[in-house]
Amino acid sequence: MKTYSAKPADIEKKWILIDAENMVVGRLAAVIATRLRGKHLPTFTPHMDCGDHVVVINADKVKFTGKKMGDKKYYRHTGYPGGIKETTPEKIMEGKFPERIVEMAVKRMLPRGPLGRQQLTNLKVYAGSEHPHEAQSPETLDVAAMNSKNVRA
Repeated sequence: MKTYSAKPADIEKKWILIDAENMVVGRLAAVIATRLRGKHLPTFTPHMDCGDHVVVINADKVKFTGKKMGDKKYYRHTGYPGGIKETTPEKIMEGKFPERIVEMAVKRMLPRGPLGRQQLTNLKVYAGSEHPHEAQSPETLDVAAMNSKNVRA
């Protein structure tokens, strides 16, 4: 039996719409990363971008479990000596770009390198309920119905 390897002509990309309202960030990001990579398909090929386009709305209404909203820390470095900066999800959610929490959670679940960066371009995250991708007629994916732990009331 031969191992199947998808060719660029064989790959069909679909558009998926996910409503992130009251969703747990890590569980949502895991589902999105799986869809972006294409691991949900039987034709998954590790070295090809065979995943779907994912549109996430209401990213400003995601939830964290426990006390992570105030206790969790995100670190970044400016590149200068002593230039480490930290922030919390609470500050990011109150800031100008609350959708970055979902973007960064998904980015950290994708492989590092050129393929991971290409797959990340298929992710579109919006803070509100409006998105400009109606022309692609995305299919709605109900992540909340997959597992009762995916939703936080």
